[in-house]
Amino acid sequence: MPTIQESLRPFPRLHNSLVPTPVHRLDCLSDKYGVNVCCKRDDLTGFGFGGNKTRKLDFLLADALGQGCDTLIAIGANQSNFCRVTASYGVWGHMEVHLVLGGAKCEHPTGNLRVDHLLGVTCHHVNSPDWDNWACEAEELEKKLAAQGKKVYRMPVGGSTPRGAFGYVDAFSEIIADQSRLGVEFDAVIHASSSAGTQAGLVVGQAISGWNGSIIGVSVAKPKPELRQEVLDLAWATAAQIDAVVDPASIVVDDSYIGEGYAARTAGCREAVAMFARRFGIFLDYVYTGKAAAALIDYLRKGRFAQGANVLFIHTGGNIELFE
Repeated sequence: MPTIQESLRPFPRLHNSLVPTPVHRLDCLSDKYGVNVCCKRDDLTGFGFGGNKTRKLDFLLADALGQGCDTLIAIGANQSNFCRVTASYGVWGHMEVHLVLGGAKCEHPTGNLRVDHLLGVTCHHVNSPDWDNWACEAEELEKKLAAQGKKVYRMPVGGSTPRGAFGYVDAFSEIIADQSRLGVEFDAVIHASSSAGTQAGLVVGQAISGWNGSIIGVSVAKPKPELRQEVLDLAWATAAQIDAVVDPASIVVDDSYIGEGYAARTAGCREAVAMFARRFGIFLDYVYTGKAAAALIDYLRKGRFAQGANVLFIHTGGNIELFE
């Protein structure tokens, strides 16, 4: 069976944008619960303050440039991490960037939106919470730009396409290397899951590598059946491009930590954000990583991991949300 790197070789990536992210042992959690808990710092990836979207853009922007595109369209909420990283990547690639953002135009932008403005990209606001309305606006914008002679590369919410999912297929080979470097074999990987791309990429990487652990996607927005099906569909579509086979049983989603809904803060999330800051010097956010960390802490307290197990928590970024 080919390695992950061999499987991805036909699909170009930027290469110069990412270096392996560090892995930190979370001592106080590990020592207290008898489980070796590590944190992979994907909040420290490249452009635009980093995060999991950087890995996706590493493949998506390479594809756009390879097709000779000169204009990017990204879709997300006003505080979209994906749009912020796309804006940063696009500026680096000397491309025209248009962001279709769900939410009213802000008089005093903060957080991600402030970064978007600083980068000088064009923001198009759609005052609706419906993702379908954002997508329709992006389609119309693409037609207008194409009529002006632009060659447009339009991406869906979160960049969750098979090409974008390659970012975390590739990341799984890095996790395998982390194991070798640290002298451990992880029994579980736990992370925030939302638009399916990160988790889909990880399970495809797992399928190629033959790793026997469990990948746990902590849903931050969608009910388990919905998100699990989205992850499975995207994983199958991604695997089909590189002749891999994904077992549906490898898709594990936990929707117990959403609270009242997407971006709604929970007590467990608040505790996790404070704990990671005050004990580890690691900043989470209240939308994504705080909820995933809340799940991690709850699992430890309930003994969901066996004594002596090795667990990897992937910090997928988003901490700029603290500055909204």
